[in-house]
Amino acid sequence: MKLKTIIIFCLVSAALFVAAGPSFARNITGQKEALEGLSKGEIGRVVRVIDGDSFILEGGLRVTLAGVQAPKRAWPEKDLEAWPLAEQSRAALAKLIMGRRVQLYYGGDKRDRYGRAPAQVWALGSADEQEKSEIIWVQEAMAKAGLVRVYTWPGQKQNTKRLYRAEILARADKRGIWDGQAVEKFYDVRGPAPNPLAQYVDSVQIVEGIIIDTADVRGTVFLNFGSDYKTDFTIGIAKKNRKAFTKTGLDPLSLSGARVRVRGWIELGNGPIIWLQDPNRLEVLD
Repeated sequence: MKLKTIIIFCLVSAALFVAAGPSFARNITGQKEALEGLSKGEIGRVVRVIDGDSFILEGGLRVTLAGVQAPKRAWPEKDLEAWPLAEQSRAALAKLIMGRRVQLYYGGDKRDRYGRAPAQVWALGSADEQEKSEIIWVQEAMAKAGLVRVYTWPGQKQNTKRLYRAEILARADKRGIWDGQAVEKFYDVRGPAPNPLAQYVDSVQIVEGIIIDTADVRGTVFLNFGSDYKTDFTIGIAKKNRKAFTKTGLDPLSLSGARVRVRGWIELGNGPIIWLQDPNRLEVLD
């Protein structure tokens, strides 16, 4: 790596940590609230950081930061390029937890199909400070730094509201991935206009807009963002996933006229569509 590149990388990394604020250095308040509904898991020292949302503990357990998604690193075997700020995200996580002991908490399955531990992670003090309370909720700290975005999965519990608050603060301050000019709008919140949105098919996107009307078609719910369901952007909720919304007390059919922010995989049906599996991926704004 050339000297100029190294200097630029160091300056960018330093700026991101300053922007992250006190969440990287001070105890997070409301720890009990953040841990509500979670079960205590393994504790161990971090020996390797893979990317901005995964690392390995001594003993070999690979952990993924549940509830968030970091920029993806390059995957040459699949001919996939790195997402913007992938290396900065990995470096930020390494600075936060490398060599430190961390405590895992689970809000669902303790292993995914690849044997990884999807957990909420709290960074602890050094080895001789094990009895002290948890210092940093890693997911929240990374979200405040603008180096991950919230991305939940069905069956996994977490304090989603706090994670969204952290993301909103980072986006308002244009930190990290939310600096659209620096990352060429790669992570921008999209509008629901179907033609511009169609260019993002087969990728994870965040879309914000007003639901024009709702429909129940043989048990499948459709939330339409335009008057022509054949071309306009739509959120789809399969019949099998409606129970998850019922448990939260949210009736999707009542959302006509609501401004929402949804995140998920863009597919092309009649128009662009996100099939919503987890109600936590839908923010009702007003």
